[in-house]
Amino acid sequence: MITVIGHDGAPPAGEAAARLAAAALVVGRPRDLAAASPDPARTLIVDDPLTALDAIDAASADGEVVVLAAGDPGYFGVVRALRDRGHRPLVLPAVSTVARAFARASLPWDDALVVSAPAPDALRRAANVCRAHPKVAVLTGPGAGPAELARELFPQTPRTFVVCEDLGGPRERVVHVRPAEATTRPWNDPEAVLVLDPRRAVGEPAWLAGARPGPAGWALPDEAFEPPGPSPVPPEVRAFVLARLGPRLGDLVWDIGAGDGAVAVECARFGAAAVAVDRNAAACTAIRANVRAHGVKVAVSLGTAPDVLDHLPVPDAVFVGGGGPQVLRACAARALRAVVTVADEPGQAAATLETAGFTARSVLISGDMGTPMFVVWGDRGAPPAGRPAAAPARRIETIKGLPG
Repeated sequence: MITVIGHDGAPPAGEAAARLAAAALVVGRPRDLAAASPDPARTLIVDDPLTALDAIDAASADGEVVVLAAGDPGYFGVVRALRDRGHRPLVLPAVSTVARAFARASLPWDDALVVSAPAPDALRRAANVCRAHPKVAVLTGPGAGPAELARELFPQTPRTFVVCEDLGGPRERVVHVRPAEATTRPWNDPEAVLVLDPRRAVGEPAWLAGARPGPAGWALPDEAFEPPGPSPVPPEVRAFVLARLGPRLGDLVWDIGAGDGAVAVECARFGAAAVAVDRNAAACTAIRANVRAHGVKVAVSLGTAPDVLDHLPVPDAVFVGGGGPQVLRACAARALRAVVTVADEPGQAAATLETAGFTARSVLISGDMGTPMFVVWGDRGAPPAGRPAAAPARRIETIKGLPG
């Protein structure tokens, strides 16, 4: 039998204390074990219970095992990993780390996004969520703490940090800092960082927790953007461009030669972080107006590609609206997943993407927009055509008897 006990700083009591007393093995982090005070001869000290799954499997075959975990172990915790191994643990949760963090900040959090950033790539995606959304809780880990997160965000994204250490414990500390300060301060094993846009930290009431529903439609008409007149990327073309970019929560999309910024704005409406780049100051002014009108977050950069690209965070996908082969080549060198462009010479653009390691294709789009346009796109490491492989099956559970 496995019991998973959430720890929130208070000594275990009631059923949790009884389970600890009867356990043949107690697994947990040093801070959690210190509060529980189990017999040292039957404890396994780990930095993360997820690293001790094999030991938990072996010990549970012979006796009672207790796993101590921070807060609510069913929330980004060990419960899912145990279920994946065929166990049905008894779970005794405590108040989650996220709930405590927002309580310390005196903020509601039903509209907050929560991300776990224990690895470098997860940190990059967490930073993209923070770029695009005003209220995010980041569960930290080695190499993914407040200093690393601040370096990802500063100086392009103005945010306030609430750094939470040892919540509910004897060394609890809650610190409000700017990202620039977070990069230099010493931190003592923080558990969570709240990343807040101070202008929108309270948020609006809604019916859905976390991320809001996506847009009801896309490929918005020309009239939805300033300045008046036809958009540089007509709606018919933009619909296809968005399909190939695949903007999603956790992504960063560049819109290079953005014009009115329609592509960047539409990517942001899907929840992605977006950067719009244009060398024309009037265009950047129009982009900012469109961003405000649609209530999204888009970073606007005035500059000439490819020179300006060195100062931007790494993108998942890039739309190149102009600039020629040199700009397309520079964007392809930085994009992690996809590049999309409109081109007069689709063969040349496709060859540029193929040389950069993309699988390139092109299509001619026509309609009520006047002159047809070639769209060229490339996917890096594109999966083979066909149905996706089936996910590994979980261990079969045998039910001894049915009720009734």
